[in-house]
Amino acid sequence: MAAFVPRKVFPTLNSLPRSYFLGHHKAGLDKMKTMLSHTDLIIECRDYRIPLTSRNPLFEENLAGRERLTVYTKQDLGREGHYRDKTRERLIRDSQRPSAVLFSDYKDRTSVRKVLEFARAHAIAAESLTGSRMMVVGMPNVGKSTLLNALRGVGMHKGKVAHTGAQPGVTRKVGTTVKIIEGDESGEAVYLMDTPGVFIPYVPNAEAMLKLALCGSVKDTIIAPTTLADYLLYHLNLYDPSVYGEYESPTNDIVQLLDALARKTGRLQKGGTPDLEASALWLIQRWRNGHLGRFVLDEVTPAILEAERTANESIGLSLNQGRKMMKELRKEKSRRKRLDTH
Repeated sequence: MAAFVPRKVFPTLNSLPRSYFLGHHKAGLDKMKTMLSHTDLIIECRDYRIPLTSRNPLFEENLAGRERLTVYTKQDLGREGHYRDKTRERLIRDSQRPSAVLFSDYKDRTSVRKVLEFARAHAIAAESLTGSRMMVVGMPNVGKSTLLNALRGVGMHKGKVAHTGAQPGVTRKVGTTVKIIEGDESGEAVYLMDTPGVFIPYVPNAEAMLKLALCGSVKDTIIAPTTLADYLLYHLNLYDPSVYGEYESPTNDIVQLLDALARKTGRLQKGGTPDLEASALWLIQRWRNGHLGRFVLDEVTPAILEAERTANESIGLSLNQGRKMMKELRKEKSRRKRLDTH
């Protein structure tokens, strides 16, 4: 039998939607801008598994003028403790200078305390008499509300105050401030404000959209689950195809894998037909929860970081592109509905 050879590239899918910039995203961003004068620090969350793709330049453009801390969340889902992980993190830190960077896992109290220590030091330096107010921002479903709950739990020893969920859009409005550090003789209290996730107005390429969808930044109904599962299979094979070995031998055929998975997990429709869509969603969720390997989807090198910096300097047109794209999508949906009724 010939040795298994994984795909080296994933086919370009130009038909994929390239925007998910919804009404409450713009409303949330507009509200954040009005709160800027009352904010001492911006804490921007990005997904550790897609450190470049989960960056939204709209925050830098619209929330400028405040010190920024970038927290790469869900570190536990993308890090294995190898030397390459440390190298990647060093490159990311260097690329963000002079802004501060932290890597966080909400289940790891030590990493949560590092965020609290930064917030405390910043609050002391600000010398506010009424307490320091900070704002947490980020793309949809990158873990903003989860981070807020973890900070409050460790800092105040209190329970959750922000709702969280597996799908994006749980937080749809800018919330009230929540105390995460109690005031004492060394400084005043620190308050953090939760905000809705704001998507990139226009995604520059189809693969970036696949990465964002795979990590849960768009609803699972936006891109066909089998397409998303196929993109996941592409990465699983590059990482280690044995992670799905209990269901099927190494393969580049997503239908073959989903068929085998459906039969072994009982995801069958009437008549015993494998439910490929349900199997695809289950496979995706298994990876999101860290059960099918822990790896990063973005390649991070000095050259790529420089290219990203250059590309993001042209973000000014993105908002108009996003509006145009959403308008075209609505027109296309209306056209399809009319055709379906005839």
